[in-house]
Parts: sequence; C-alpha cells; structure tokens
Amino acid sequence: MKMFKKIAKFVVPAAMIAVPLLTLASIPVATNPINDNNNPLTLSEVQSIIQTIASFIMIVAVVIAVIAIVWGAIVLITAGGSADRTKTGWAWIWKGIVGAAVVFAIGIILQTVAGLVSRTFFG
Repeated sequence: MKMFKKIAKFVVPAAMIAVPLLTLASIPVATNPINDNNNPLTLSEVQSIIQTIASFIMIVAVVIAVIAIVWGAIVLITAGGSADRTKTGWAWIWKGIVGAAVVFAIGIILQTVAGLVSRTFFG
C-alpha cells in the first residue's frame, strides 16, 4: 500500500496535467481576421471570433470542473474515516458539479442568443 501511495503522488498529478492538454487539440487554428484587401471585419467574422473564444473558455471551465470533481474524489477516498476530510471531499465534488452545471447553462444561453440574433433559431 505504501508503494501505491508513493506512485500515486506522481501519477495522479501528472495525469491531471496531461488530460487537459489532450482537449486543447480540438481548438480550431486562429486565422487572420483581416482579408488580403485590408477590408474591415464583417459581422459574420466577429461572430466566428466570439464563438471561438466562447468555446475555448467553456472547454477550460469544464476541464477545471472535472479536475475539481476528481480532486474531491481523491480527498474522499484518502479520508480514512476523518469526518473533516470527508466533508472537504464532498465540498470539492459539489463545487465541481455546480461549476459544470453553470458552464453548461451559460453555453445553452449563448447558443440560444446566437441563434436568435442570426435568425437561425426558428429554422
């Protein structure tokens, strides 16, 4: 068991750092917002830039929420019957769940508003 704890001290943080980096592979490559003719930005280009930024922020927020849930589970598993550690573990888990729910709710609101503004919401 001592060997497992020694290995877990290094493997768990390394995995927590490596997993978010895998999600960054799905981020679209940024393009030059100005055309070759030096035309100003159009409304659709601005909308695309805002959607890219919002997607990136949501990905980062979900990764942070998952890390909070995993950390809470680790604290809960290693509590060893301690009421204080158990309470701390559940607090981390609930904060992660609430954070993820808030991020998803904001995503739904943003998609609805974007659909209404671009007049594609009702088909």
